[in-house]
Amino acid sequence: MTRGTYNIVLGGEAGQGLVTVGHALAKALVRSGYRIVVTQSYYSRIRGGHNTFAVRIHEHEVQAPTESVDLLVALDRETIVEDRIGLKSDGILLSDAAWDSGETSCLKIPYKELSHPRYSNTVALGVTAYVLGLDLGLLCNLLDEQFKKKPQVADENKEALKNTFDWCSGQSSFPHQKLSPVSNPVKRLMMNGHEAVALGVASAGVKFCSFYPMTPGSSIVMYLMDYVKEMGIVVEQAEDEIAAINMAIGASFMGAPAMVATSGGGFALMEEAVSLAGVSETPIAIFIGQRPGPATGLPTRTEQADLNLALYSGHGEFPRAIFAPGTIEDCFHLARKTFEMAEKYQGPAFLLTDQFIADSYRAIDPFEIESLEPVALPHKVEITGDKYERYAITESGVSPRLLPGETEHLVVGDSHEHTEAGHITEDPQIRKAMVDKRLRKEQGMRKEIIPPEIEGDGNPDLLLLSWGSTKGAASEAAAFLRAKGTRTATIHFAQVWPLDPEQFTHHLDSAKQVISIEGNATGQFAQLIRRETGFHIHRQILRYDGRPFTPEWILRELSA
Repeated sequence: MTRGTYNIVLGGEAGQGLVTVGHALAKALVRSGYRIVVTQSYYSRIRGGHNTFAVRIHEHEVQAPTESVDLLVALDRETIVEDRIGLKSDGILLSDAAWDSGETSCLKIPYKELSHPRYSNTVALGVTAYVLGLDLGLLCNLLDEQFKKKPQVADENKEALKNTFDWCSGQSSFPHQKLSPVSNPVKRLMMNGHEAVALGVASAGVKFCSFYPMTPGSSIVMYLMDYVKEMGIVVEQAEDEIAAINMAIGASFMGAPAMVATSGGGFALMEEAVSLAGVSETPIAIFIGQRPGPATGLPTRTEQADLNLALYSGHGEFPRAIFAPGTIEDCFHLARKTFEMAEKYQGPAFLLTDQFIADSYRAIDPFEIESLEPVALPHKVEITGDKYERYAITESGVSPRLLPGETEHLVVGDSHEHTEAGHITEDPQIRKAMVDKRLRKEQGMRKEIIPPEIEGDGNPDLLLLSWGSTKGAASEAAAFLRAKGTRTATIHFAQVWPLDPEQFTHHLDSAKQVISIEGNATGQFAQLIRRETGFHIHRQILRYDGRPFTPEWILRELSA
């Protein structure tokens, strides 16, 4: 039996090597030429709790997870209880032969006969790969790469893998569901969202990153650490989030392109410093990996509920730019754009990801990086004469920025309201002029707004509006509706602030019905659209149970 599309769910407890086997399987699929979407689900526990690693496979591009399961690999009994409901009628369940589970329609694997218990996950990888028709040699090469510093461990894993393949080949009624082979497979990268963000900021020229660990934002820093020696990046774990962002602002003030990576609860502690960056006109790139709140909420689940937090953070009024990637490629390019906007307009700029896209591996074409220039560099300015004013009032609102110690000029910064020279003042006319100057930066930002992406039918019956990581599910749901004869289009926002109504309101007006798709309970982006344009999106599909959108979930809500 051959298939072009397939969905595998591996389930087990934390500590059973679920991610190890899932990662190896996904990489083998990518190297075999397939496209993938990985969805990781895990509890906020060091050990225990039911975790899954799902891999959706297709010969062509897939953009979102799916709910139906073709192959369910149970590393614990709970997987059968929790995830069997999604198994297709012709799907395959793999379980341990030692379990007296009463299951009859499954392939029972003699784990204890095939390997030492520590390699049970490798046995599961072997059976899964055999079912799909993957190459044993490819898997062995992956194990050599993964354990290159531990050759004995690699050999023991390969032995377990080969024993498993031999056992599978000896079964008289082994259930094959071989994938359709990809002819001339294209060489692609396997990368998740936060790996792409880390690569993006490294390519942008970041020199300082401070953080306090908080899931999922801290994974950006973990990946960034791979580049510290080669690219001269300093990474500092601070004692708390308040210290982290203030350290980054200090580094930026001295000329080191700087960033912080955090999540909603950590960023809540950083808000006062965002205002400091605003008034002192100091560039700072802020990366927020969203997760469900309030407070600790669901620490390892996904949500899009921190848009308002980023938009309204910091007391007082000052401009900012906010981006929200919808693809892995977006994660890379928008990470660079975040630094560009922070440096160019001398203030805070934000990138909002979430747990889903942070952990979701995809097969992507290599980035064209040879022609990219570092963007996170202070602009060189020429000062004529002896007078230098750090906060000189300009038509653009952007003042000439010298770095302390770079010239003989005195560089003064102040968290109070200040004169053009940077000295504290309470003069009402200067105060108004300074507020107006800072706000004029937004005029420049608006000229650089990334327009929303439009796909599908013109003058549609349904227009699905999305932002950030909901892009893929909305796009696939729309494609399904078009195939059924409904005129459907999508509009997706990768930049959520500032907005230019002239770029998109005519699309909203031309649709019979606009439906916003958001991972929060209050429709934050729909509210922002109404505030900026007056357009009321009457119907919203909102998800806030901590799980990512799927096309099926959207279609069910549409038909409800």
